[in-house]
This record gives sequence, C-alpha cells and structure tokens, in this order.
Amino acid sequence: MLKIVLDTSIVVAGLRTRLGAGNAVLQLVAERKVRLLATPPLFLEYEDALKRPEHRLAHGLTPPEIDEFLPELAALVEPVEVHFQWRPQTRDPNDEMVLEAAINGQADAIVTYNVADFVEAGQRFAISIVRPAELLQKVKL
Repeated sequence: MLKIVLDTSIVVAGLRTRLGAGNAVLQLVAERKVRLLATPPLFLEYEDALKRPEHRLAHGLTPPEIDEFLPELAALVEPVEVHFQWRPQTRDPNDEMVLEAAINGQADAIVTYNVADFVEAGQRFAISIVRPAELLQKVKL
C-alpha cells in the first residue's frame, strides 16, 4: 500500500468540491487504499488552512463541521515523528513540513498541485511528487 503525504492544498481542495481529484484522494484515504502520513505540525497546518475565512467561504463548512471532520481525518493518519529536520529544501517554509513528514515517514509520494515546489527535493530524497490525478491512476492500476 502506498504511503503518501498530502500537501495542504489537497486537503483544502478536497473539501471545496466533491467532483475534484483532491476529494477523490481523500476518499482513497478514507477507504484505506493509501496510508496517509502526517506530523503534528503538518496536521495543525491542515486545520489552520481549513479554518481560514477565504477557504471557509469556498468549502462552505462551518467551524463545528470542520471540527467534526478533523478528528475523522486524524483517525486515518499514521503519525510521523520527526527525527531529523532537513531545512531548508524548498522555497516555501510551509512546504518544509510536508517534505519532513515524507522523509521521516519514508513516504512513497507527496501529493500536491504544486509539483514544481517539490520536484528538486523529491529527487534528492527519492520521493515521488505527484498530482492527485496521477495518484488516482497509480492506485487504480
């Protein structure tokens, strides 16, 4: 089973629409067809992003609904302990949390819409960097 780390953009997009690839990736996680890895700081980043006003306006969830979703997602996460920080490896400091979860959790892939932000570090640490649609194709094979 593939071990993946989700960039925050995937979690946010996954709740914005049920028709998109981001939502389909969250469904793979819920169906336990992939193993989702996250560190506590990365999971807190998911929460922070989902609760931002601009994202709440887009996904339409109330704060209590977000608070119901987060424990359900947390129950599906395989926690990763950060033994080594490899910073800086990316241009965006928030991407560092994603990369550290992937490295320390020995992930097979980082799933992101921002492939260019991770490609160099992915090559350096032998972690695939894939868009949601690519992950869906891999899992369905």
